[in-house]
Amino acid sequence: MHIIKRKTLVEYYNLPNRQDAKGPLEAWYYEVKNADWGTSAEIKRQYRSASILKNNRVVFNIAGNKYRLVVHINYHSKTVFIRFIGTHREYDKINAEEI
Repeated sequence: MHIIKRKTLVEYYNLPNRQDAKGPLEAWYYEVKNADWGTSAEIKRQYRSASILKNNRVVFNIAGNKYRLVVHINYHSKTVFIRFIGTHREYDKINAEEI
């Protein structure tokens, strides 16, 4: 899968008090980069705790569910667009199906 943009992850885990997200976000990045998902069912097989939403959005739990990562996936082009990364409190303030 092609991930747009890794820089978003790096900027996030370089924020003060977010360094604990670095290892889990990097692990997620490399796992997804090497994945070849064609359907949301394939994501659920790999990430059982992922939430599949409308509009090809997927929510991943990061760092023991401390953070939430929302992506939009274009299965045809094998592209994952990072739409949001934040704490649960920050996630509760967004509409993950539209962001």
